[in-house]
Amino acid sequence: MNRVTKIQTNPSTSGIDIAPCFKVTVFEQEHFQGKCQELTSECRNIQERGFDNIRSVRVESGAWVGYEHHDFQGQQFVLEKGEYPHWDAYSGSLGYHVERMMSLRPICSADHQSSRMVIYEKENFMGRNVELCDDYPSLQAMGWCDKQVGSMHVQCGAFVCYEFPGYRGQQYLMECDRHSGDYQHWKDWGSHCQTPQIQSIRRIQQ
Repeated sequence: MNRVTKIQTNPSTSGIDIAPCFKVTVFEQEHFQGKCQELTSECRNIQERGFDNIRSVRVESGAWVGYEHHDFQGQQFVLEKGEYPHWDAYSGSLGYHVERMMSLRPICSADHQSSRMVIYEKENFMGRNVELCDDYPSLQAMGWCDKQVGSMHVQCGAFVCYEFPGYRGQQYLMECDRHSGDYQHWKDWGSHCQTPQIQSIRRIQQ
């Protein structure tokens, strides 16, 4: 068994322990083993902190999003409060298998009780549209006739959209404080996005 080695960052000089709004501990090995580090703000490149990779995560407060590559690029992994002992726990059953997380940041706009967005049939907010304010394991079951979404506008809060029903497949994070909440084209959903296919959407737990 690997021994856990904790790296201390941002030590308190006041002697008063104030719980941050966002707090996550990342581990270099699966099942919370190996080198670990506590983060309370974004990390653009985990290798700059002496890590080879992030293989398990413990989210203590707030919602976070991890990325396959540094500088918040590549596959996205939404991380809510809880434990993620290995890749399968946060991958969303990706068809594209990648066991790598090199950067992560807080999702500052997450608000489960007050999240609202509008999805549009076509790009540039054109065509048929539906307002969403709940969790939808199947868009088709709630009346959306297509497997694709052309554009989205997030009015408040944050959502994670999935390629397949049942919250499976590629994950795409939509936030009201990014792009002013406007996602005019499916290519705005992330550097990893290759298709406009969206079949389930849910609010992010804060």
